[in-house]
Amino acid sequence: MKKYFPVYVRVPLLFVLFYVLVEWVAGGTAQRPAFVDHPAVLILLGLFLFALIAVEIVASATNKVLNRLMSPEEIAAKEASDNLSFADRPWVKKMMQKMTRTTAMSDEKELLMDHDYDGIKELDNELPPWWVGLFYVTVIFSVVYLLRFHVFGGDNQIVEYEKAMAIAKEQIEEYKKTAADLISAEDAQYLTDEASLAAGKKIFEMNCVACHQADGGGGIGPNLTDDHWILGGGVKNVFHTISEGGRPGKGMVDWKKTLKPSEIEKVTSYVISLNGTTPASPKEAEGDIIWSKAELDGEGAAEVKVEATETTDEAATADTAETSQE
Repeated sequence: MKKYFPVYVRVPLLFVLFYVLVEWVAGGTAQRPAFVDHPAVLILLGLFLFALIAVEIVASATNKVLNRLMSPEEIAAKEASDNLSFADRPWVKKMMQKMTRTTAMSDEKELLMDHDYDGIKELDNELPPWWVGLFYVTVIFSVVYLLRFHVFGGDNQIVEYEKAMAIAKEQIEEYKKTAADLISAEDAQYLTDEASLAAGKKIFEMNCVACHQADGGGGIGPNLTDDHWILGGGVKNVFHTISEGGRPGKGMVDWKKTLKPSEIEKVTSYVISLNGTTPASPKEAEGDIIWSKAELDGEGAAEVKVEATETTDEAATADTAETSQE
């Protein structure tokens, strides 16, 4: 065995196996090995490596002493045994005999059959045990398969795939409910807790005050405290506007490239909380869509936007009629 596993292979291999075992028992991971949290593990590994090297040194010295004490005949027998190929080793031959039940060439005359085809003769050899065993396994498998899928109606591959996909879909939906950075405009909620509003205010002060002022009164951008909205009020519309940006060529940039969805939800909630407040120097109202924070308890933002649009259309129709009368 030492011929196939020399000392420079045995020692590292045994040490790695021991290390993996210790890490598994101690609960280590690829990101944080166990010896980082438990220094005793490092000491144990060092002792094991020292023991391995010591055993190899002692074994090597013992073999040298034994070789000097051996007679020339014993040395020759040992060298002959060491020089045997793997297939010629006694235990390998014995194992192969059990697996194949081969007959020695000197005994083949006992296996000859009466068949003779132009000098070609046939031997009545036994089938190898491994082949016979494999054949029995296939027979048993076929019976189990027949009963499960054709008698008792077990799930085939298509049904198993559909069930697995249904379970995976449910797991994805459950994950989305708690994954803060997978929020969309449809999923966004109006956050009223102090921590979320404080985080939204911080994001607003870092990115939005240049256009909307610190109190939301408006500057380059529109006033965020009145009930007039250019692209619609409410959580969904405000979230969409912040995420995707304002009107092409006029509005603000799309902040989805800079802010996470969870951060957009927080700043959306803060913007809505400004509705109804009194800024120091409010900008004149802009936009035809009328929406107030009070409507969060009633109609959805999308419905409010539609109704407001219809109201605007009615107003435009009335103006057209008055112009015609004039």
